[in-house]
Parts: sequence; C-alpha cells; structure tokens
Amino acid sequence: MRGLLTVVIVLACLMGESQAVEASQKLFLKDGSYQVVSSYEVRGERVRYYSVERAAWEEIPLALVDLEATKRAQEDEKALEKKQLEEGREIDQQRFEKPLEKGFEIAPGVHLPQEEGVYAYDGTRVIRLIQSSAEVVTDKKRAALLLAVPVPVLKGRSIVALPGPKAAVRLQQAQPTFYVQSSDGLGAKLELISVKVSKESRVVERIEAGRGGIGKLSELRAAVQLERTQLAPGLYRLKPLQPLDPGEYALGELVQEKLNLQLWDFGLFETPGIKGKG
Repeated sequence: MRGLLTVVIVLACLMGESQAVEASQKLFLKDGSYQVVSSYEVRGERVRYYSVERAAWEEIPLALVDLEATKRAQEDEKALEKKQLEEGREIDQQRFEKPLEKGFEIAPGVHLPQEEGVYAYDGTRVIRLIQSSAEVVTDKKRAALLLAVPVPVLKGRSIVALPGPKAAVRLQQAQPTFYVQSSDGLGAKLELISVKVSKESRVVERIEAGRGGIGKLSELRAAVQLERTQLAPGLYRLKPLQPLDPGEYALGELVQEKLNLQLWDFGLFETPGIKGKG
C-alpha cells in the first residue's frame, strides 16, 4: 500500500503538480500561524508576499515573520520530494530492472544456484549432479551353495549396483570440489565412493552376512577421503584429499552407517597429463 501511494505522488509531480507545490509555500509567523503564499521577499523591515488565499500582494512587518521556520519548512519539503522521487525510481527498477538473484559465491564471479542440490565445481563450471537409484542384487549362485552346506562357513553376499556402465554426468577436473545445499544437513552425511564398473552396471558396495541372513551385515565399499567444511547453514563443501583416478564415482548418504540407495553419480574423464594410479 505504501509503495502504491509513493507511485501516485510521483506521478502527480510529473503531471504538472509542481506549480501547486510551488504555490503552497508556508510563510510562518512568530505567533505560530502561517500564510500560504506563492512567493515572498524581504524589503527592509517589511516582508512582501503574494497571498494564495486572497490572490493579491500584501505586506507584513518583518518582526512578525519567522524566517528561520519558513526556510526549514522549505528545506523539509524539498527533502520529502527528493525522497519520494527516489522511492519511485526504486519501484521502477524493481519492476523492470530487477537484478538476477545469486546464490553463495564459491569463486570470484562464480555463484551456486539458490536451489537445494548437490553440485560439482571443476574450476570453470558449476554442474548439478543427477540423483540415480541403485538396487540390491543377490548373488544367486552363492545363495544356492549356502543351502547345500550344512555348517555356516560361508557368508551370504549381495551387491548394491547402479544401472549402466557409465554415469550421465562427466567431469574433467581430477580434483573437483562438491557443494551440498540442503536444509537437513545432507552435506554432513555424504560419502564419496569409488565405483567398480562391470559390463551392465556399476558396483557401489558389497553386503555380506552370516548363513541364512543371521549375523551382522558388513557393507564393503571403496570410500574416498574428503575434506568437509561447513560454509553456511545448510551448505557444505566436500573436497577429495587426493586427485581422483579416471573412472566412476558416486556420492551417497550414510544413515546410521547404512548407505542410502539414492546416489549422486558421475564419471571422471582422464585429463591429459594425469594418469591413473594403476
């Protein structure tokens, strides 16, 4: 409502109301009253003014006029007009020249999107990682062997795998930096995993248990050491301590030491001059 009132006032000024403003000067008297005049001038011991109310020139003794209060009122009126014009321009800028909103600055001139998500920065680009669903696959041959053996000398085994031999997102930088924006503190729970590639899938981890599913489950995965820094509430930076070998990787959330099957996967191209560790 306040903004609408400001626009109305500014438009009124621009449409010729400046003459009315000029005609509504107040010539203050020392008794606290004032005369509404269009102009005035001091002539010796008298003040000559044009009365708006009577549309005529009149004079009054200078001793009765409070010139300081009159000048203050004029300055206040000019300051108010200036403020109203500035507010009107600001409203116009917000409507027609609103700057693009930017997220957290991670490098000079490089900002994260404001949306929650997991992002990779390779030194030049901010890339949003895509979430993929893994599934638990049971080793059927090993399960059949367990049933034939009367003693629990073998362990049950299954794997967690992502479909396809390659992730859709590909990175070029051997030591990318990851940024996690999430209101639930996801960045504090993510682990970087080196994924083993097979013909039709990518193995994220192996799960082993005692015969018949009895005993504590063991989750075996190749975790990569990370430097984890909280930059702001809900924002974490994850950086591998060492350059990554070319291959397939995934960021996964650990919930009570168990891996969530919703993963953020990516592949790393081999960069010229950088070779794998063998």
